[in-house]
Amino acid sequence: MKPTVLICCFLMILSVMKAEAQKLNLLIGTYTKAGKSEGIYVYEFDTATGKSIYKNKATGLSNPSYLALSKDENFVYAVNEAGPGKGAVSAFAFDAKNGGLTLLNQKPSNGDGPCYVSLDKERKHLFVANYSGGSFSVLPVNKDGSLADAVQTITFKSNGLGKGQQEKPHAHAAVLTPDEKYLYVSDLGNDEILGYKYISKATSPLSSNQLIKLPAGSGPRHFEFHPNKKFAYAVQELSCDVVAYKYKKGHLSFLQNISGLPEGYTGRRWAADIHISPDGKFLYSSNRDDANDIAIFSIQKDGRLNSVGRQSTLGRAPRNFVIDPSGNFLLVANQSSDNIIVFKRDKNTGLLSDTGEKLEIGAPVCLKFATDN
Repeated sequence: MKPTVLICCFLMILSVMKAEAQKLNLLIGTYTKAGKSEGIYVYEFDTATGKSIYKNKATGLSNPSYLALSKDENFVYAVNEAGPGKGAVSAFAFDAKNGGLTLLNQKPSNGDGPCYVSLDKERKHLFVANYSGGSFSVLPVNKDGSLADAVQTITFKSNGLGKGQQEKPHAHAAVLTPDEKYLYVSDLGNDEILGYKYISKATSPLSSNQLIKLPAGSGPRHFEFHPNKKFAYAVQELSCDVVAYKYKKGHLSFLQNISGLPEGYTGRRWAADIHISPDGKFLYSSNRDDANDIAIFSIQKDGRLNSVGRQSTLGRAPRNFVIDPSGNFLLVANQSSDNIIVFKRDKNTGLLSDTGEKLEIGAPVCLKFATDN
């Protein structure tokens, strides 16, 4: 075979590999109680164009709102925000090629209103935060991906200081540290973030390690570690502030508190989600009604944040958002307007621009990416 032919074949193979690498699975958790959604949806997302194509869905589920994937992406886990006494977590086998989700089993979350789920890389345990129950549970994961009954449930006690949404504890996120030796859980009701040492082989895997107090009325919600593993950030639902921390060996130390709202804002304060760009240069936080926007921050070398802009989500109640692994796009799930908006990211400035691409889906509240092969 002539060299020119070999080169052409090689370039064609590279082109095919590049095209395949651009395809991801987009998994969408929703609320079904409003009647506009049927369950969990799977789309194919193109990281070059921002376009999405429907692939599959899992139906017959009660409010599969928040999702988590195993590291190998062979399994998906969804909380089920059912009625009082019916909080649960569902386990699915996931077929990346066709987007199929096969229900393996379902287990009680041991608390009402489960709203967040995560699991360790070795797929030993799953952690689920029960918002209404003010508790979180640890469920072992079987070798086949199914779940066993909870081996540990920790219930928070009210500090007796809060009113309204803070009248009682509300667990809202359960996030492992990068080395997976510790777990941090947000308690929105008590204005606390609680750290636990995690030993996967122990009968009760979690033991208390750190207690972080936040100002009254903050309402800690979601939480994320920086890619460099040296910093962590918490978004406060009720104040819309973002709090930056230094992290080292199971200990968070305060670094900065910065508002996620524009100066002079007088509307409802109702933050939701927080994420960092893959290159670690920018942080984004979402604000629901009345703001309905994304606050954009640059991350300095010392971990502190500078506000650099904001972007309307072009919808209502941006409950959750996700940045694709390439860092090209940011997708926002607007729960109350039943749509997902695709924004293009400027990797140099961190700013967002509307691509015109969107998905119409009932009450989308969680977005996760997985590979497509």
